Amino acid sequence: MLWQAVRGTLGIALLLLVAWLFSQDRRATPWRLIGVALATQLGLGVLLFQLAFGRVVFSWLNGAVVALLAPARTGAEFVFGSLAVPAGEQGSLGLILAFQAFPIAIFFAALTALLYHLGVMQRVIATLARFFRRSLGITGVEATVTASNVFVGIESMLTIRPYLATAQPHELAVVLTAGMATIASTMLGLYVGVLQPHFPGIAGHLITANLLSAPAAVMMARLLVPAPLVRLPVPASESRPLLPEPVQEVRYGSSVEAITQGANDGLKLAVGITAVLIAFVGLLALTNSGIGWVGGWFGQPQATLQSLLAWVFVPFVWMIGVPFSDAVPASELLALRLVATEVPAFVSLASSLQAGQWSDPRSVVILAYALCGFAHLPSLGIFVGGLCALAPEQKGVVGTLAWRVLLASTLACLLTGAVAGLLGGFTGFSLTP
Repeated sequence: MLWQAVRGTLGIALLLLVAWLFSQDRRATPWRLIGVALATQLGLGVLLFQLAFGRVVFSWLNGAVVALLAPARTGAEFVFGSLAVPAGEQGSLGLILAFQAFPIAIFFAALTALLYHLGVMQRVIATLARFFRRSLGITGVEATVTASNVFVGIESMLTIRPYLATAQPHELAVVLTAGMATIASTMLGLYVGVLQPHFPGIAGHLITANLLSAPAAVMMARLLVPAPLVRLPVPASESRPLLPEPVQEVRYGSSVEAITQGANDGLKLAVGITAVLIAFVGLLALTNSGIGWVGGWFGQPQATLQSLLAWVFVPFVWMIGVPFSDAVPASELLALRLVATEVPAFVSLASSLQAGQWSDPRSVVILAYALCGFAHLPSLGIFVGGLCALAPEQKGVVGTLAWRVLLASTLACLLTGAVAGLLGGFTGFSLTP
């Protein structure tokens, strides 16, 4: 246990060192913010991992999300029949992503829209934003978008749309990193649906991971793109409140309209995910064919892009707490997430769990936290494109931030995995809630 704590602490230090080495301006590193953000993340982790009250909340959240999956699957089974029966259950035809997982995204999109219409989501986001602003000492724009990303995806930018045109580079870095280091609630439901048969406690872990990744995203973004040492005064015409009020671009006239529009938006999301997966998984397979062909000349015909990239992740994966026996397959899943989105990575994790390929449950738990984020190349294009569409005057600035944002979001996800490995080592690792 002591060695796990030492290794976890060194892993956190290693991640922070990498971010500092790639910083735009190491002299402007906001050490106070880094310390407070890390303390906030560790404090939230202690609350959820160590304290009895936190474990009760964790179990309740896990049970609540799992309970929501039943009605979501009922609707899918009504439409698709046995095709929608989850893998492992009686009558199932095996894992069929399009019929078993994507309908859950549609259901959660409708539920999220209803919560927005009722004003619940806005109040929760505003409360969390105030917490981040007061605890981390960040601007209102950063706090609001970070809080929003705990629940929604790229649409979180709409909560601060009026302020994007005048946002500073370090604020834009936080906007993008917070989006890519977390997942939307619609996607959370999808991943729970895929993993829950083999990992009963996954819902609570993913909710916890999303919350822990918020301060991690701010920390890594500000390390890589710190605020300038000398700040220029903001003209009165561009002044803004300390904490923007979260708003929603689309207004619903009734609960029925909210549910209908939310379901349609969820359908677009499912179709969009399908298109991206077909394209990127297919292109990855094509790339892997070429790499395998070249690798055959050197006696490595099984070489793939993710197996090559995995060696970059291996030392980090081991340092954040994954046993060495599982470090390579865990690194391959992180590499797969980087090039082909987190969806095939989570699906592969579920398949490996079903096959019993992991030697230690701690590997699966830590990996679930480290994979919980949109830190990949397709998402970088989506978020950068979305931000440039909302604030075209920031295109030049955003272009210079893109690769640092991808690195920041990747490091933030790994940091969340490191915190889970560090604190989970004191309570034990279990796949059940």
